[in-house]
Amino acid sequence: MTSMTPANRRVLVAKPRGYCAGVDRAVQAVEKALEQYGAPIYVRKQIVHNTHVVRTLEERGAIFVDETEQVPEGAIVVFSAHGVSPEVHREAARRSLRTIDATCPLVTKVHNEAKRFASQDYDILLIGHEGHEEVEGTAGEAPDHIQLVDGLESVGTVQVRDPERLVWLSQTTLSVDETVETVSRLKERFPNLIDPPSDDICYATQNRQVAVKEIAAQAELVIVVGSENSSNSKRLVEVALDHGADASYLVDDASLIQDAWLDGVTTVGVTSGASVPEELVAGVLARLARNGFEDVEEVESVEENVRFALPHELRKNLRVTAV
Repeated sequence: MTSMTPANRRVLVAKPRGYCAGVDRAVQAVEKALEQYGAPIYVRKQIVHNTHVVRTLEERGAIFVDETEQVPEGAIVVFSAHGVSPEVHREAARRSLRTIDATCPLVTKVHNEAKRFASQDYDILLIGHEGHEEVEGTAGEAPDHIQLVDGLESVGTVQVRDPERLVWLSQTTLSVDETVETVSRLKERFPNLIDPPSDDICYATQNRQVAVKEIAAQAELVIVVGSENSSNSKRLVEVALDHGADASYLVDDASLIQDAWLDGVTTVGVTSGASVPEELVAGVLARLARNGFEDVEEVESVEENVRFALPHELRKNLRVTAV
């Protein structure tokens, strides 16, 4: 094997990467609640799918629970960015919980679409991953009208009441290419399948996939920073492999990078999922620099400037505090 010198090793860093507007809003919601009300603040499920973010918020006084029944009556609970079903809201009301809904507005859009199509008696094919919190929340909006389509292999088992009154929706964090293929297969079976009024896959998921395609075409190895339970991060690994990278790995942080991955590699691509703080990417770049990858170039594919306001419950309370 030809020995490599630091001079011919480089890193291509994808932009955009990391926090999306929905994640930033959700994490800020917990931070503001802790500032406003003090610890503890309860959070149903992980606020976003990143182990480092969750650990940091736990250190500040957030308590993460699986269900609202684990929250003491009358306490404050934050709902995660992935959204919850109406039943979760009802259970919180029964327990007199004070709720802060940090659901991403783009997930709320899908919820509203589900309710609208169900009210018009459509069957709804929800493309997504079984067991994902976002899917459970959306399906809970219209359980009698929604059936899950989890990958191409599920298309053949779909049964509908009326193929003339049929619409598809999707989880917001899917692979764009795979979703297009799934919809295409569904339309082979159901030619009159209606598209949602606007794209359900979120802007940030799409932008990060576009960006990773560009660096994957130029890199032998792509490192994706993100947690194993992050759907959008795992999709970035798949997209990188599909678009030119010889290898791609998902790592929570720099400590998981193995020297063997770098053997014979001249160009490494680096990106991060939508729930990953930038400090973790910085750690990966520092780790690569120690292996001679000191030439770092940021590759911007899409300009991103979306921002979301804080949940209205916090904005209302913050205004009162400011008076």
